[in-house]
Amino acid sequence: MFSHIHPDNYEAQLSKKQQDMAELFSEFNLPVAELFPSSPLNYRQRAEFRVWHDGDDLFYIMFNSETKEKYRVDDFPVASELINKAMKALLIAIKDHRELRYKLFQVDFLSTLSGELLISMLYHKPLEDNWQIEAGKLKAHLSSIAPVDIIGRAKKQKIIVDKDYVMESLQVGSKTYIYQQVENSFTQPNAGVNEKMLLWAQQATLNAGGDLIELYCGNGNFSIALAENFSRVLGTEISKTSVRSAQINIKKNNINNIDIVRMSSEEFSQAMNGERKFRRLEGFDLTTYNYDTVLVDPPRAGLDKDSVELVGRFNKIIYISCNPETLKDNLALLIKTHNIDKFALFDQFPYTNHVETGVILTRK
Repeated sequence: MFSHIHPDNYEAQLSKKQQDMAELFSEFNLPVAELFPSSPLNYRQRAEFRVWHDGDDLFYIMFNSETKEKYRVDDFPVASELINKAMKALLIAIKDHRELRYKLFQVDFLSTLSGELLISMLYHKPLEDNWQIEAGKLKAHLSSIAPVDIIGRAKKQKIIVDKDYVMESLQVGSKTYIYQQVENSFTQPNAGVNEKMLLWAQQATLNAGGDLIELYCGNGNFSIALAENFSRVLGTEISKTSVRSAQINIKKNNINNIDIVRMSSEEFSQAMNGERKFRRLEGFDLTTYNYDTVLVDPPRAGLDKDSVELVGRFNKIIYISCNPETLKDNLALLIKTHNIDKFALFDQFPYTNHVETGVILTRK
């Protein structure tokens, strides 16, 4: 099944992506794309598997996205070495253990470059006190591989042994940044390429000055790495979990010029225009911000028309995109007022059609 995942194919698939992107954006006068490759193997820090019970046998399965056929997974070459070790060790540990094995239907792994691991085990049964005791023993057993925590999930249940997050360390240039990453909240899956994205954005905004507004800031991934280039940073994010993580990450990295507010880009636009007052903004005076630079890293749907209008008011736009098609639609509107200065391809997802791109635009 993983015959297409082979280091020998890596350069060829990357070259194909480059050609595809050049074609897709051919109507724009783009600068030469900067290319940021991935490690050819073991680059993913996250993986999810369904669990298949076949008599006494127990193994992971995945589904072919095209044919929907299931196939057995004993190794997962795209996932981190830590996940590959834990995959095997977990199955061996629970194979003959009814409490931990019975009605288990999915296992999710979240690992870090810093060497931490979080395992979520999902069940079609209520989890009793005994499950927590046995999960504690499993945690102790797997801790010989890495610092590990375990989460049990069932209908309306979440049992944490002992925490539901990992602490990641990312090297960006000469600096190390620490990020809390919580189970089930969004984080960049390819940490090595994420480091390259952060460095690219950091260098592209060197000596930018003024203030940075980041929409969809998540756990502060970009805000924290870019804060040194700006007087102040204001991040907006709708997810409560991500806002909490961002606040923790700001403290962990000893940064004092970032504020995070929980609101959508639409709400932020209304607040910025003075159309609506929000209790969440008490103590903030949005009129004092220098709206010079904006960073957006939207979901696959891209920016809606109102959000395009909002970012179009800024002199400098940093647009990180996980969907070239919606980026193309958004750029068609943005180039009416802005020039494209930089274009970058980040190979977050090798051996797939997905491409992450970065664009820097400045007002004409």
